[in-house]
Amino acid sequence: MIDLPIVNKKEERKRKPDWLRVKLPMGETYRNVRSIVDEYKLHTICQSGHCPNMGECWGAGTATFMILGNTCTRSCSFCAVKTGRPNEYDEDEPRRVGEAIELMQVKHAVITSVNRDELKDRGAAIWHATVRDVKQRSPNTTIETLIPDVRGNWEALEVMISAGQEVVSHNMETVKRLYRKVRPQAKYERSLEQIQRTKDYGKRTKSGIMVGLGETDEEVFDIMDDLIAHGCDVLTIGQYLQPTKLHLNVEKFVHPDTFAMYKTIGLEKGFDYVESGPLVRSSYHAERHI
Repeated sequence: MIDLPIVNKKEERKRKPDWLRVKLPMGETYRNVRSIVDEYKLHTICQSGHCPNMGECWGAGTATFMILGNTCTRSCSFCAVKTGRPNEYDEDEPRRVGEAIELMQVKHAVITSVNRDELKDRGAAIWHATVRDVKQRSPNTTIETLIPDVRGNWEALEVMISAGQEVVSHNMETVKRLYRKVRPQAKYERSLEQIQRTKDYGKRTKSGIMVGLGETDEEVFDIMDDLIAHGCDVLTIGQYLQPTKLHLNVEKFVHPDTFAMYKTIGLEKGFDYVESGPLVRSSYHAERHI
């Protein structure tokens, strides 16, 4: 098991403001999505990542599927997905994901995965097969793939993004100064290069960051500039929420007015689309920028 970075466990967790309160998951559509996910033995980042929007998204009949298992080889200090040595990947998973998306009649599918650094191809073959299966079964479904850091394996990147998906997303997660603290096994410049290479391949590109980790507004504007310079089309900005006491503390709950300001500035800087708000996550309202 990979150890998480040490955080101040004695510090009292900040109380969430009213604008971060969400409704409990319920409704027939929510139950239907859950039953399909369970029946096909699939993982979703909605569950593994403790997403606050699961009730809204599943209630609308959408979910973000997570392939290549639910154990990540990274130990990012913000993420609720468990870390460790993953089991062998399931070669039948692409079929199950494709069948589930067909059954749900999803118009826009979002697929993500854990990091599989121990695999030579970073899981690229499964990525390619999954997108191809979805496209064959549901040719009218548009697809966004939220892919991990390939650690500079650009051949693996090309396999991941060449299966026909319309959008390829790779999250920067935080500003440059906080990278060693938030993403200790990632590199800021390498993630920017991955986005640039994806853009050069001809894909619509997307990235996301969290705020509330101690960054300044100026640093948020700087990462916007870096993303624009590296061909990023779409940006999401959301509030970091501490998943457990073992993860990084929330330094600040950012006010909705600040998120609105970030959206305005981002559009002025040249992004095609900016989704910015306290509860925004990478795949939140992902269909809107297609």
